[in-house]
Amino acid sequence: MSTPPTNLTIATTGASGAIFLRELLPAVDRDKRIQTVNFIASDSALRVMAEELDLRGRNNLVSQLLGRKTSSKIRQQANADIGANVASGSYPADAMIVLPCSVGTLARIANGIASHLIERAADVCLKEKRPLVLCVRETPLNKIHIRNMYRAADAGATIFPLIPAYYFRPASLDQMAHEFACRVLAHIGLPQTDAYRWKG
Repeated sequence: MSTPPTNLTIATTGASGAIFLRELLPAVDRDKRIQTVNFIASDSALRVMAEELDLRGRNNLVSQLLGRKTSSKIRQQANADIGANVASGSYPADAMIVLPCSVGTLARIANGIASHLIERAADVCLKEKRPLVLCVRETPLNKIHIRNMYRAADAGATIFPLIPAYYFRPASLDQMAHEFACRVLAHIGLPQTDAYRWKG
């Protein structure tokens, strides 16, 4: 991408790894290059966030993830709202990140099954040839998962497995998750100034 994206779609689904989302959202909220973020959480994601982060309910979810009351740029969308702005190719979304991406969501995206907003927004990215990053979280992977990753990649998505780095010796889980979020953002043209840089 030649210019940094200013309008992002960020989705989260029902796979383990909510801590990575909790690092990604504040990073995009702080980044002055980004003007708009449309955020979508599946029902299964809410269950995972309740278990892993003690976040409860859909109301004020963005505030709960950011740890403060408001965000001027992050707008929460209902996954059931198939008529939302990001469901249309005419809406100028620059890129989409699904973090974490369950293998169920991967399967629906890879096979063009867009019955909810997350899958529809991803489908729009593919048909409009916009960056789509799927941070897949599952282990071990069976042949169905691997085939679906191939199908999604063949259609234009980037498969960015939720595998954290250890070579920079993170002092905490939050630091490890933050570095992963920085890697994802750098991949779509938004390098972060506080990201670790390997010096050799």
